[in-house]
Amino acid sequence: MKKKDRVTRKKSEIKRTRQTTRGMRKAASRKAGAASKASVAHKSAGVNRSEGIRLFQLAGRPTAEQFVRVYGERGPKMTWAQRAAAGIPAEKFQAALGSAMRK
Repeated sequence: MKKKDRVTRKKSEIKRTRQTTRGMRKAASRKAGAASKASVAHKSAGVNRSEGIRLFQLAGRPTAEQFVRVYGERGPKMTWAQRAAAGIPAEKFQAALGSAMRK
């Protein structure tokens, strides 16, 4: 015969537990909280990524070699904000590349 390890609870205890937790299990409530934080981070990352792609297209889709010619060795690894701080924003990249090619 099997032993019964379960503790029987009174219905009043079960109702009280459901009222305080509003019927949600711990795991479900944790997942809900984590999902909302992750979606916010995911959305901001998507916005940043799309802005980088927009600037890349604005610059004329340069290759890594072209980045090196204009910005130096660190050019391909720089962000667009860093490149603009270096003095050449995405809008002026093609002009800078033309002058770098002539040298």
